[in-house]
Amino acid sequence: MRWLEVKRTDAFDFLCENIASDKSISHRCAMFSLLSDKPSRIRNYLRAEDTLNTLQIVKQLGADVEDDGYTMTITPPSEMQEPDDILDCGNSGTAMRLFCGFLSSLPGHYVLTGDQYLRRRPMKRVTTPLTQIGAKIDGREHGNLAPLCIRGDELKSFNYESAIASAQVKSAMILAALRADDVSTYREPELSRDHTERMLRGMGANIESWDVITIEPMRGPLEPLDITVPADPSSGFFFAVAAAIVPGSRVTIKNVTLNPTRIEAYKILEKMGAKVKLDEKENRYEPIGDITVSYHGRLKAVEVGERISWLIDELPALSIAMAVADGESVVKNAKELRVKESDRISCVVDGLKQCGIVCEEFEDGYRIEGGELRSAEIDSCGDHRIAMSFAIAGLLSGIQVKDIECIETSFPNFLELLGEITEIRTWK
Repeated sequence: MRWLEVKRTDAFDFLCENIASDKSISHRCAMFSLLSDKPSRIRNYLRAEDTLNTLQIVKQLGADVEDDGYTMTITPPSEMQEPDDILDCGNSGTAMRLFCGFLSSLPGHYVLTGDQYLRRRPMKRVTTPLTQIGAKIDGREHGNLAPLCIRGDELKSFNYESAIASAQVKSAMILAALRADDVSTYREPELSRDHTERMLRGMGANIESWDVITIEPMRGPLEPLDITVPADPSSGFFFAVAAAIVPGSRVTIKNVTLNPTRIEAYKILEKMGAKVKLDEKENRYEPIGDITVSYHGRLKAVEVGERISWLIDELPALSIAMAVADGESVVKNAKELRVKESDRISCVVDGLKQCGIVCEEFEDGYRIEGGELRSAEIDSCGDHRIAMSFAIAGLLSGIQVKDIECIETSFPNFLELLGEITEIRTWK
């Protein structure tokens, strides 16, 4: 088990050109390439544990992958292969849930598994609606926990209204609908992240998104992808928080997706008092540009209870900003945090208390009284976002984080970039 120590830092002006490529888009690039009959070309694919596991699954399904270190060419098989081994999703709930929808309509037998943390995460939110339209999925706790067994079969069209706004559930159902027997519709309480709809439409799928998402079955193979994966705004947000809380600091995050469903956390940070500037440069599959965040005085407390599905990955880092803001911040309607890589509500609250911050845990969120962070030892709970969030807290107080191997699942060069703005040390 590895530890990380982060030293307090002075003001910095950081041009961040090497933020990790977007994880959500990278997963989808690998998977969606199988929907074409021509090679897809993907530049800047994220080479982290989670996304490399997804790429390995794509290979097990018969795809050929050529990689020159920047451009990845994925050539789909003429006919999807039934794998002769289990499909390991590692730590990625995105991969497992999306593959449930993707594989449910393919002939063959498939077993999806993952690491010790993923095998504890609930899957019924995906497996239940899929089984209702004809999918044959089983697993521990009646299909709630991995390993999951899928026997591909013909699926029925559906008119499904989801009780939660979840891009993973929505994407699984859209992928299933592409091979259903008729037109399907999907509703959610509020718009969740929409990479799946954008990318599939860019490949020629007939998907309409208004208050209701309408999906027509594929009439044949889709067009191949030709995409440069942008930088990940969720990864960049750690450094945005750093600039917002360290007096006199500024960071510019280059070539990041500016998709409105992905930058809500930056809007909240701006509402708290940080200076935030967006500069769009291109817009094909996704709007892409630069984000600059600057310190603009002590932050103000904020209440967060809307568009939680747009904030779900950034809330741990945002909680560090709340911990040093003037006043009392509240996060609510965020019960989804309890079923991420860890129970992020408990892990955030426990960690902040270790740092001397007064906070209170609710079933669907927490309350944080802004104060002064103090040095502490923090358990990452095996969650990459908890580990990186408290590493950023260390810029103000000095901090030690236990169990940092999980950072490799999503942001392999995080420590390298962090080392450019402060002194860090790692050990076993």
